[in-house]
Amino acid sequence: MAPQNVTVFRPHPLKVGQKIRIEGGPRAGDWEVIGVTDRKLKLKCPISGREVEWDRFCYFVEERTGLEWPQRE
Repeated sequence: MAPQNVTVFRPHPLKVGQKIRIEGGPRAGDWEVIGVTDRKLKLKCPISGREVEWDRFCYFVEERTGLEWPQRE
């Protein structure tokens, strides 16, 4: 077989208290991680206070330092 370019995704081991930014899609925005299980992820919006629980979906892309959080658009 010939070598191919392959995009590899790896689940990110999120921790309670982490501040994350999801760019793109229906879950886009700034969130604080408030709960993590093997199957579920509980997040809180730092602006509205809204809490959501979703199946784990986050994959690590990059980590940036010195960003404004939460981001005000």
